[in-house]
Amino acid sequence: MKFPFFASFIIFCIWLGYELHKRRNMDEKSNQSFWEKEAAANSTRRKSLDDLEYIQIPFENLPMDVLAQDPIVAECHETLHSLCESPIVNFTGISNTDLKLKYGAPNIDLLSRYDQSYTVLVRTLQTWAGVLYKNSYVQEACRILEFAVSTRTDVSATYRLLAEIYRSQGEPEKISALIPVAENLNSSLSGYIVNMLRELSD
Repeated sequence: MKFPFFASFIIFCIWLGYELHKRRNMDEKSNQSFWEKEAAANSTRRKSLDDLEYIQIPFENLPMDVLAQDPIVAECHETLHSLCESPIVNFTGISNTDLKLKYGAPNIDLLSRYDQSYTVLVRTLQTWAGVLYKNSYVQEACRILEFAVSTRTDVSATYRLLAEIYRSQGEPEKISALIPVAENLNSSLSGYIVNMLRELSD
């Protein structure tokens, strides 16, 4: 009775050793590939930034006069105006290595600032819209959220609140229209947002 168990145990150990060895080789190859790509990226010369999709804040289409005295809203306004002083670009889902390969290593600090500005932008828009929505300025909040979506934000709360507004207004087709937008996001949150929108559209 002991021999079959012992033989099975030996076979299992051999299989486990093989799998660990295979995984170790794969990890080594992956690491080597990463460092080779990183080295190539770091040696890439500065390139033109003319093809970047710069984001402009359409103040004329946003409800700047609604609850303007509210402290949180006023802070959001101030943040948005300060963001206009430098370029804003959405690089969500693009690694620094890929940015260096495409635009050159000397541009990486500049591009990182552009992306940081974008992160601040979409978070600020969500905060602002949330305050207006809670104070019953639903249409005004909707305009802010729609602008955020147009920039391909991956802030899930933005899609949820916008979808809830559409649902409350009896416009499920607009929720459905958000799904392909979410599907094409260059973000790990894409699937989560899509599933959330599908649930809200039912």
